[in-house]
Amino acid sequence: MPFTPGRPLAEAKADLFKALAHPARIRVLELLAEGERTIGELAEGTGLELSHLSQQVSVLRRAGIVGSRRVRNNVICSLCDPQTAELLAVARRMLTANLRQGQALLDALDGAEDAVALADAARAKG
Repeated sequence: MPFTPGRPLAEAKADLFKALAHPARIRVLELLAEGERTIGELAEGTGLELSHLSQQVSVLRRAGIVGSRRVRNNVICSLCDPQTAELLAVARRMLTANLRQGQALLDALDGAEDAVALADAARAKG
């Protein structure tokens, strides 16, 4: 639900993130970050059945994240705010940084030659 006066800001933010909390909706937003798409194009880009896609797009519309308009026989969807693409980019950067930190820790553990590592190596040989 979009922000309305008198509603706690934390609640509005939580609702925004709930609307984003589905892989299919994230994929829809990634496609729309590239530009407007018809429902058919979104179905092709996501691999979702039309009924499932329609449900996911409805969640995004109710949250005020995605808009749609009808042109002849097509429903065309777009991002309501271009900052949504930046939000997705920030999420990607956060995930990338987290994975890099995890990889650095794994590399450090793999390269460790302490008593624990030696005992583990001896157990593996045993």
